Amino acid sequence: MIALTLAAVAEAVGGRLHRAGPAAVVDGPVVIDSRAVTPGALFVAVLGQRVDGHDYAQAATTAGAVAVLAARPVDAPAVLVDDTTLALGRLAAHVRNRLPDIAVVGLTGSQGKTSTKDLLAQLLAPSGPVVAPAGSFNNELGAPLTVLRSDETTVHLVVEMGARGPGHVRDLCTMAKPQVGIVLNVGSAHIGEFGSREVIARAKGELVEALPPGGVAVLNADDPLVSAMASRTQARVVTFGAAASADVRIEDSRLDDSGCPRFTLVTGDARAPVAMSLLGSHQAFNAAAAAAAAVALDIDLAEIAHGLGTAVPVSRWRMERHVRSDGVVIVNDAYNASPDAMRAALRTLAVLGQAPGAGR
Repeated sequence: MIALTLAAVAEAVGGRLHRAGPAAVVDGPVVIDSRAVTPGALFVAVLGQRVDGHDYAQAATTAGAVAVLAARPVDAPAVLVDDTTLALGRLAAHVRNRLPDIAVVGLTGSQGKTSTKDLLAQLLAPSGPVVAPAGSFNNELGAPLTVLRSDETTVHLVVEMGARGPGHVRDLCTMAKPQVGIVLNVGSAHIGEFGSREVIARAKGELVEALPPGGVAVLNADDPLVSAMASRTQARVVTFGAAASADVRIEDSRLDDSGCPRFTLVTGDARAPVAMSLLGSHQAFNAAAAAAAAVALDIDLAEIAHGLGTAVPVSRWRMERHVRSDGVVIVNDAYNASPDAMRAALRTLAVLGQAPGAGR
């Protein structure tokens, strides 16, 4: 995070200082887990369902935190606010406003967000420092924490945006101010909270509504509920997918014997072969989405194809391949069990089971 005095933090979040010197400087990370504190950090005390972060305020400052962002007085230097989660978002918005030159990519969808985010971050890395979420940090806590990792050296910021109801993505966009927005799909994940895929689409589409006129909306050409979002944005639209109409499309997609996708990436008259090392046919779709965003950010297609071919797994428990000493292959896809994610995993398992030399 950019260095801020506690006086500046208090002003940004609408708080007041408690037992804290206004000139003290936060020049370390902003964290919500006291075990993650390093010298110079700001510890945000969140009241959870099972744990109250305020109980760890003293431990955080002992570990080196400059102060605690707290909703009640604690036995440590603090910035006191009414709601620490809301204050965390305000602090992230303040930092984002202090960094007007970074390129921000917002990403949402029912599934594939984290894998696509990991691919995109690897595609953008050759252009300069990239900040992207750790794991699936995509809610009202995770997204601000991602933004707050940015500083003056950051070139690209990728913000994953989840939603449990209408308005959630809009609020995250107000904080992060993305210029590029990717909507992957509208599936059945969280349909219990939303009620229907149409309501999910309205919520996910808040991302493209928030884009500025000079921005780019990256939309799935294969999903009618996503492609229809083109009418909801003032930004330029770039589409991706297998459809012939897609601006960035995948052709001749298949899985090799190891379950990894191979395909041709096409945009305009340019074509590039891609052989990925990630497991699953769905990774070709994720790659197309990441490639479309990279194209929107003026990255060359050949460089994109190379980056996809060298991309490695980053976030755990997503189609992780483990080979035992006796040759048995174990695929760990334990992170998510939505119907769509499960279907993708089973399709890959079927290919692995039919590969030459595979056990039956």
